[in-house]
Amino acid sequence: MPHASVPRSSQSSSPLPAAALYALLAGSLLFPALPAAAQEAPAANTANAAPNASRTYAPPSFRDLARTQVDTVVNISSTQAPQASGGGRMPEGMDVPPGSPLEEFFREFRNRQRGGQPNGAPEGGPPGGPNGAPGGPGGPPGMALGSGFIIDPSGLIVTNSHVVADAAEISVTLHDGTRLPAKLVGSDAPTDLALLKVETDKPLTAAHWGDSESVEVGDWVVAIGNPFGLGGSVTAGILSARARDIQQGPYDEYLQTDAAINRGNSGGPLYDASGAVIGINTAIYSPTGGSVGIGFAIPSSLAQPIIEQLKDGGKVRRGWLGVQVQRVTPDIAESLGMDGTGGALVTSVSPDSPAAAAGLRQGDVITAFNGKALEQMRELPRLVASTGIGREVPLTVLRGGKQESVQVTLGELPNEPQQLAMSGSSGAPRSAQPEESKTALGLKLAPLTPGLRATFSIGDDVDGVVVTEVDGNSVASQRGLDLGDVIVEAGQEPVATPADLESRIAKAREEGRKTLLMLVSRGGDLRYVPLPLDGKKG
Repeated sequence: MPHASVPRSSQSSSPLPAAALYALLAGSLLFPALPAAAQEAPAANTANAAPNASRTYAPPSFRDLARTQVDTVVNISSTQAPQASGGGRMPEGMDVPPGSPLEEFFREFRNRQRGGQPNGAPEGGPPGGPNGAPGGPGGPPGMALGSGFIIDPSGLIVTNSHVVADAAEISVTLHDGTRLPAKLVGSDAPTDLALLKVETDKPLTAAHWGDSESVEVGDWVVAIGNPFGLGGSVTAGILSARARDIQQGPYDEYLQTDAAINRGNSGGPLYDASGAVIGINTAIYSPTGGSVGIGFAIPSSLAQPIIEQLKDGGKVRRGWLGVQVQRVTPDIAESLGMDGTGGALVTSVSPDSPAAAAGLRQGDVITAFNGKALEQMRELPRLVASTGIGREVPLTVLRGGKQESVQVTLGELPNEPQQLAMSGSSGAPRSAQPEESKTALGLKLAPLTPGLRATFSIGDDVDGVVVTEVDGNSVASQRGLDLGDVIVEAGQEPVATPADLESRIAKAREEGRKTLLMLVSRGGDLRYVPLPLDGKKG
């Protein structure tokens, strides 16, 4: 499932899903190993203290961890060539169609990333600000600062992909001040990981991987990095939560921590109390751009296999199933007669894909992959990607209300950029309503005719009934249906005329259904939309 990278700021800060999430970390944070016995320190000479005397609590010290690990953390700086023209290129996987509401947002963000003022660039101007500001045409190259950590004494260094993205030059500064040029071995934008190599005449001090699965919420963690260019900064906190999905890609499973991480910490290590790397600091949530105690790190369980692949071949190979899926909402579950909302609803199957060869169908609900039940839809991309290419695995699917088992042999995920779907033509004329048009659930519907195909730019490969008018006060409008949408299926049965849809509505009501599940095509993209049959808004 394709993935969009997040734009990163000049100190490698990346805005996360909401406007306040900053993939900030561009610097490595190191945590001193926490001595196991340092949990509580009694007051001096407690043996002679009075029976009712209180004991003095001393917070744990991370000095041993800091002393042993600070040499493994490096500062990373990268320079990007000035943009040749206004606007600049969006980060990989984030190409925004012209006129998109997000266009101005990303232009401003790239301005920050290349060293300009947050709101300093004129509309339509180049990143980095006007008049030769850093990153602008004719100005000096842009600079990004970040962190990283050494994983091999020969000079292999892990950091974030966004720290070194589009870099013309990369340099690494060791803790002792030694500055070395670095070469990019490989990067993986979907997981925001990169591997660098520096040449050195002496072995470097290397960190070692830990087990992120063994760390529990409430455990101490430590970060070391280069916040705001202040290299070797050590901060500590606890693991606040696990498996956070911050809408940055299909493999989101971040560790959340309250250890202070700021812009420049990106790519730095997150340690457990023993001094093992359990995460790579990558993003923060912050309305201000500074630390508010909500930071995110890529878990080592996800990062280590990716880094090994980059080390071996400079790129990442992932398993591929060949389906597009969406979350099973309570409305969708009710319309399908499901007891819960677990699983992934298949909205389309790619031709000539492993899924097509195995017989998977649109409308199937994948409830288990290789014996593991899917509690949430987002688990499926991670499981597929981490499974060996060419391996045969069983899938459990719900089809027509019955559970079936399907064997599928995974292929290799094609290395193709994600194509953003264009929305339907919201400004299309409302005229020329055919006589056969009918109204149902707040929608005026008509059969697909050559004239309507041309009016709404509907491809010849799409069949169904077209929405020619939407009642603005209807539940259909609330659920996002719009002019030019094509209803392909209703109740998991094809519809060719408005009468077919009326029939599906009547059948669902007879069966006591509260919602009718519709498969809708917009601009060639398919998605399932559950519509309440009583017409009441949620």
